[in-house]
Amino acid sequence: MANSGIESLISESSAAKKKRWATVVSILIGVLLLHVAAGVVAGVFIVAKYIFPPPANFEVKRDIRLPAKKREHKMNMAAMDAMAPKPALSEKMQSTRPTEFPLPDVPPLPLDQMLPLDPSELVSDQMASLSGAEALGNSGGMASGGSGGFGNKGMSFLGVQSTGQRILMVFDVSSSVVTKADKAGVPLSKIQSETASLIEKLPITSKFGIIQFTQNYKAFTPELVPATDNNRKAALDWIQNEWVTTGSMASASKAVTKNPRGFAGVLDVAAGMKPDVIFVISDGSFQWKPPGGGGTIPWDVLRKIIEGPLQEDNNCKVNFITFEATEQDTKELRRLSQKTGGKTLELK
Repeated sequence: MANSGIESLISESSAAKKKRWATVVSILIGVLLLHVAAGVVAGVFIVAKYIFPPPANFEVKRDIRLPAKKREHKMNMAAMDAMAPKPALSEKMQSTRPTEFPLPDVPPLPLDQMLPLDPSELVSDQMASLSGAEALGNSGGMASGGSGGFGNKGMSFLGVQSTGQRILMVFDVSSSVVTKADKAGVPLSKIQSETASLIEKLPITSKFGIIQFTQNYKAFTPELVPATDNNRKAALDWIQNEWVTTGSMASASKAVTKNPRGFAGVLDVAAGMKPDVIFVISDGSFQWKPPGGGGTIPWDVLRKIIEGPLQEDNNCKVNFITFEATEQDTKELRRLSQKTGGKTLELK
């Protein structure tokens, strides 16, 4: 059957073929015109929708609101519920059965650290420090620094003004510094009294620490301590009895830490205390004895510590107070202090 259909198509005349093709083409044209007409009609409706918008239809919906009195009552009740005290657990564990051994006594607790702060203490500390700092005047030499104190300008120590709540004082007590300080009219006794005066005037909200070094070092405490009455008294006793006046600090001495890195090692310890202001008293010449070498500490080593760990947590201001420092050392110290927001002062 299939073969016969194919043979009939092949044998069909050319007139019949043209007629068939004309029919197919006319159908396609009709379908195309139908689609075009449908598109035109749809376009007319769409355009007419924008030209002749439908009339507005207003609907009134019911607005349900809570009456004012009921709303106010509910708010008052909620406020009263919030004011009610929270339930507290008042039950205690008790036992009437005697034990086979006596319980130890409660150890003594540092109550001065646990009691709440008295606002009057804070005010009195601030007023006393303000009067002490401003009454010193600016009449030359050590008078402008006077005893350390607090006020609108912060604290003043040996003539250097700075601000901070975590204060660390670092003293180079080597023999060369002691000699140069005596020549400048600022002996160790004067430095001791200035240090004690600053500690006495610290507000109770601050913390402080003290480190002495030659190459080895001795610290008042391994970390900064709050400026409470007990800690002030302990620091003043330490300044009076533990201050190194011989110009040397053997590692075998009491509370002395061996430190071949010299001032670089002291700065590492200082960074661990996390101060926000440091006062360094020295002659600007720092020595060390690392493995395989020795001599003067390169400034790059000090710069890496001061601009690194000391700045990462507290943006510590480093202030230098020097005696007879060389011109090059003074230049380097000024660069370091200015980088941290501190100051460098040479006492002559």
